[in-house]
Amino acid sequence: MTQFKAGASLILGGARSGKSAFAERLVDESGLTKIYLATSQAFDGEMEDRISIHRQRRGPEWSLVEEPLALIEVLQKTSSQNACILVDCLTLWLTNLMMAERDIYAECDALCQALPELMNNDANIIFVSNEVGQGIVPMEKMARDFRDHAGRLHQKLAAAVPNVWFVTAGLPQKLK
Repeated sequence: MTQFKAGASLILGGARSGKSAFAERLVDESGLTKIYLATSQAFDGEMEDRISIHRQRRGPEWSLVEEPLALIEVLQKTSSQNACILVDCLTLWLTNLMMAERDIYAECDALCQALPELMNNDANIIFVSNEVGQGIVPMEKMARDFRDHAGRLHQKLAAAVPNVWFVTAGLPQKLK
């Protein structure tokens, strides 16, 4: 068993680091009903392939909820003490919010403000997100804004949840 405290968790890592597979193992270990909350949208064949790989790896015992924008509302509707919800992933959610020209600050604040109530309802939520701030500073403003939004969201969530991991090369390191 992994050192896992009930409540909410944040799993960070780079692209193809193994963070989603690790998150799925945590959900399996919880023994609760498995819900996968997908924030991705398949705009091309490559993304369709990625989604297919994730679905095959999870198997049929997972319930799937697809929601690119209304993350908080879906968490409020699906959270219960009998379920463990895997949100994959927050950086795609941020991208969706940016493309929809939503207020990123307000959306991220609302998510963090909703966490205490969700955790008081014994919700088990595992957030997966890409750590994008360890490379060079992007040249384009939108890419810099994205990196900054992700960094701020990760800091706020990491402060609010009882579990934080960083995954590199498939190896999870517990940070909190």
